[in-house]
Amino acid sequence: MSKNAAFVADYLKSNDRDRYYATLVLSEPHRADVQALYAFNADVALIAERVSEPAPGEVRLQWWMDFLAGSEQGGALANPLASALYETINRVDLPTGPLRRLLAARRFDLYHDPMPDMNSFEGYAGETNSILYQLVALILNNGNDAGAAEAAGHMGVAHALVGHLRNLGQTARTQRIFLPWSTFSEQGVSKAEYFAHEASPQLIKATSALRERAGEHLSIAREAIGELPRPIRLAFVHAALLEGQLAGLEKFEQIPFVSPPDIADWQKIARLVWWAIRN
Repeated sequence: MSKNAAFVADYLKSNDRDRYYATLVLSEPHRADVQALYAFNADVALIAERVSEPAPGEVRLQWWMDFLAGSEQGGALANPLASALYETINRVDLPTGPLRRLLAARRFDLYHDPMPDMNSFEGYAGETNSILYQLVALILNNGNDAGAAEAAGHMGVAHALVGHLRNLGQTARTQRIFLPWSTFSEQGVSKAEYFAHEASPQLIKATSALRERAGEHLSIAREAIGELPRPIRLAFVHAALLEGQLAGLEKFEQIPFVSPPDIADWQKIARLVWWAIRN
């Protein structure tokens, strides 16, 4: 393992543990390439948490944008995350257009505009989550189109819904609305009660509808994954964790602002390995 690869693996494990565990079922060199992609995503996803106002976040996103455009690669390659991603892009002929769209979509994270509706949310999820699944499928297929667009699309939306439902309390505390606000407003939920963590019957109904929507997307994704060649299915091994986390949300449906206890690390690894064996 190269020095960059070791750094990337440690960075990913520290900042996106679930995706790190999901890479452990992959063989080399695919594992290192997928970890480079996921570490890039982790760095970008954390930008909003690391800045106190949008401007520095915009600068960091632009840094990555310039790197992917090829205008800042010289100095940027001293960054082990950028260097590892550069190696993966060249080794697999990974397209950078989707990564630039991911960066553009992440600008939403820097501001406090609410996510307006489900169509907007699914578009955001597609650019920030679905595209990762599709690129991982591409890596596992040695740079060739794996025909995984449908599975990636539905898995990405399910992944985003589960993640934001689990993190509802934290985002509400920071006056953020990442989930489609129309789902709440249609039930008569006000932003005041949302930000005050008031688990009214109307709010519980809205979050239950979103949880059911996540389950629907996950079910469709599962069927689409089953149609893929076996080696490509490993791109979607994260489904093993989403299924357990979705079940946890159902148990906590009456207290939606409390994040359910996560699956223990050893159980996550066991679920991922068992899913990989069965698929």
